[in-house]
Amino acid sequence: MTAPPGEMMVESVAAPAVVQPEGRSLWRSGWIRLRRDKPAMISGVFLILLALIAIFAPVMVSLLGHPPNEPHYDLLDPNTAAPRGRFGGMSWHYLLGVEPVNGRDIFSRTVYGARVSLLVALLATATAVIIGTVLGMLAGYLGGLWDTIIARLMDLLLSVPSVLFAIAIVAVIPNKAFGLSGSGLRIGVLVFVIGIFAWPYIGRIVRGQVLSLREREFIEASRSLGAGTFTVMFRELLPNVAAPVLVYATLLIPTNILNEAALSYLGVGVRPPTASWGDSLAVASHGWYSIEPIFMLAPGLAIFATVLAFNLLGDGLRDAFDPRGGR
Repeated sequence: MTAPPGEMMVESVAAPAVVQPEGRSLWRSGWIRLRRDKPAMISGVFLILLALIAIFAPVMVSLLGHPPNEPHYDLLDPNTAAPRGRFGGMSWHYLLGVEPVNGRDIFSRTVYGARVSLLVALLATATAVIIGTVLGMLAGYLGGLWDTIIARLMDLLLSVPSVLFAIAIVAVIPNKAFGLSGSGLRIGVLVFVIGIFAWPYIGRIVRGQVLSLREREFIEASRSLGAGTFTVMFRELLPNVAAPVLVYATLLIPTNILNEAALSYLGVGVRPPTASWGDSLAVASHGWYSIEPIFMLAPGLAIFATVLAFNLLGDGLRDAFDPRGGR
């Protein structure tokens, strides 16, 4: 699976303090710098539109397409099982053509595939952020045995081949477990596998930030006033590590989209006939892309555009909250 960005960051070195103009918070100054970054703002608008498309996929498909799992054998050549017409059977009624063998609407499946990819990526990122932030703060603030245990756990998880782990879990998990079944269970497995192997990257960043913050005057003052461990961690430290965590989470989402697509391509993603960008690529790779490239272009471009938008937005956020100033 693709290694998340920032893996080579030195965990023990924190960014220098941010000097903000008088009367301006870090978040306000960051937003002002972000608004000047046109690629990041355009990417943000694109991602909002993509999220709306995923949420209202049934409405869009009812207006511009056909049900994603509905076959249209009458649009296929009975001798070759390939779509009739040029460009995979593209027409005003089938904007991106139809799939070979079953004739399902590619436009509808691409729109519905956005739901799975975004859902898995966002939930896996949220899982990684929550676990990584909490354990990273515990390791950095408490130190000693806690730090050793959590650091070795992060090293252990980073050494495990996550793709093989996912394949092994899918091979042994029953058709129904934890109150889930079918595609819901597969989505849960994807979120677990991707999230559990992604949190150490965030954990290392948070740990490095906390190591530099725990001896600061405001932490000492809070402790001297009787604040407990968790009060200091969540009231004093958490707001100070929120900005780098937000930036890294934005850069982690596209990595998780690629991971979901890769796992679906290998057959350990959602169960057919549920639409998924990775599954669509798998179908196209079975020799059909050589007949009509549109079969691979539609899901491939969807993945490319989404990952690029998240990366540009993440770069914009990183520049906006960079202590040395944005662009």
